[in-house]
Amino acid sequence: MRATGLIALAVWLLGAAGCARLGPLSPLAPLERAALYHPAEYPIGDWFPEDLEYEDAWFRAADNVRLHGWYAPHDEPRGVALCLHGNAGNITHRAAMLRTLNGLGLSTLVFDYRGYGRSQGKPSEHGILQDARAARAWLAERAGVVERDVVLIGGSLGGGVAVDLAARDGARGLVLSSTFTSLPDVGAHHLPLLPTGLLMTNRLDSLSLIKQYHGPLLQYHGEADTVVPYELGRELFDAAPGPKRFVSQEGAGHNDDLSAEFFASLDAFLDSLPPEEQPTAG
Repeated sequence: MRATGLIALAVWLLGAAGCARLGPLSPLAPLERAALYHPAEYPIGDWFPEDLEYEDAWFRAADNVRLHGWYAPHDEPRGVALCLHGNAGNITHRAAMLRTLNGLGLSTLVFDYRGYGRSQGKPSEHGILQDARAARAWLAERAGVVERDVVLIGGSLGGGVAVDLAARDGARGLVLSSTFTSLPDVGAHHLPLLPTGLLMTNRLDSLSLIKQYHGPLLQYHGEADTVVPYELGRELFDAAPGPKRFVSQEGAGHNDDLSAEFFASLDAFLDSLPPEEQPTAG
């Protein structure tokens, strides 16, 4: 996730201190989307990564937008995971994570939100939430599990998407990294003189939603994160009611590599998850 002054400039030029009520019709909405979403469209990226066995996944969101992802199955999986990436790049920039998760014994799907990679459309909060639900449905059917038995792994913006799915529909486990209480809270950190809570149309109010999720949670945050402040991650974690563990990394920023402690914790977390349900025949 990257911060920008576009929203601030638009506010001062338009004097639009109530436009959030207009949602996507707000005059600020296009500038806000440009500030928040930074997709890398195909063919940007390495679309033929070495030492990664995967299959292309194609599926459609509820509004018929065609989406694309990579699915890396495991012969003897200990779980099925959906990986929800951040606001920049595309799935080619998550090849290493896909490889690592597969190495931990997970059959994993990483996919691109609309407008990213080979996926059609333009990103929006409503749109990417639709995309995530479509991805989970495809993954559950392909892997032969019920949807609420998918482990959700979300980083930064993807953490907000993962919390929404887990809170509303359930999850076998929830793994978050470098994520936030809400998008307006992140905006307030970068633009403290502006009423971001009134101006922003994209919300991802994870702080409210996390209270509805009572399943296992593993959460990571770098203590030197200047994009999504560490304090927002801790506040989100503290609000989660279920069994949980928080992993900090001293000196780590928003885009630094996840620590060895995190991956060791993830390995133990996967061992601790409840058994999967058996899909209902027919």
